[in-house]
Amino acid sequence: MNFPQRLIDGYTAFAGGRLAREQDRYRELGERGQAPEIMVIGCCDSRVSPEVIFDASPGELFVVRNVANLIPPYSPDGHYHGVSAALEFGVGALRVKHIVVLGHARCGGVHAFTENEHRQKLSAGDFIGKWISLIEPAAKKIGPRGEASADDYQTRLEQASVINSLESLMTFPRLATLIEKGKIATHGAYFGVASGDLSVLDRKSGEFRQIGR
Repeated sequence: MNFPQRLIDGYTAFAGGRLAREQDRYRELGERGQAPEIMVIGCCDSRVSPEVIFDASPGELFVVRNVANLIPPYSPDGHYHGVSAALEFGVGALRVKHIVVLGHARCGGVHAFTENEHRQKLSAGDFIGKWISLIEPAAKKIGPRGEASADDYQTRLEQASVINSLESLMTFPRLATLIEKGKIATHGAYFGVASGDLSVLDRKSGEFRQIGR
């Protein structure tokens, strides 16, 4: 199959527009390397691009995306750990000052977890089934769905999972030390796909509060 025409058209527009306007910045980034102060751990959902949501210029954000914006606990077991490697690089090599965990509404990964919980649609042997089991601690914290609607429960779980990922950051010894010393700040955020609203975690109340538009 041929390379997707949509990408060719997109690059052509980029080359004649943004690249042309920001050529000096790209050249500088190419010569001196990147030095972003902010790392964003987001979902690979095609609707939730951190660079778009935060209107970021090239070189401003160090972005890691995975299913359901999850951060596994520190596990130096000799296996492959993409998120942990990215954290190590962002903290150790780039020396980022902020780490943002960006969750979002209608997350397919969180929905898959709730479906697996009630219908066992995913085998424990599947990659996605194993990965989204990382949501389990968040689900235990918020408790059973009870009388809540499916949408309300999913929203609560999406936001609880962001908080759980922030807690996972503290299991990384070097990172935890930097956070405790105030060298790195961690943040939780939640994007409403349909509304476009952005909410930020208030650590004191544990609630996500919408920021101005």
